[in-house]
Amino acid sequence: MRRCRVCEESVEERFRFCPWCATPQRLKLVEFFRPHPAIEGDRQKVLRVSRYLGGEPEEHVRFSVWHETGERAEADAAVSLAEGEADRLGRFLLATRSQVRPAGRLRSRLARFRH
Repeated sequence: MRRCRVCEESVEERFRFCPWCATPQRLKLVEFFRPHPAIEGDRQKVLRVSRYLGGEPEEHVRFSVWHETGERAEADAAVSLAEGEADRLGRFLLATRSQVRPAGRLRSRLARFRH
């Protein structure tokens, strides 16, 4: 059991809101990302990224892949990263973005070495 951070009453882990004062027990931010339009098998899927806030040990980032079937959506898979790993992922994406070269530039450089 944990304590509500506002009223300090006991709250069961399964409760998202304190039954005594109605304070949310888990704070999170959620963003959805669309799949690449040219990848055929991914068109009915979406990436959901949730950042859980509220202090240790609950702080983490959760990635889940969802697919839509008609009116319904279901999660296919999910993984949670500790804050440090989520930060490392962000740095990796930002750092490697500038390292990606268009194929045309790479071909022209390779052509110079062939002659």
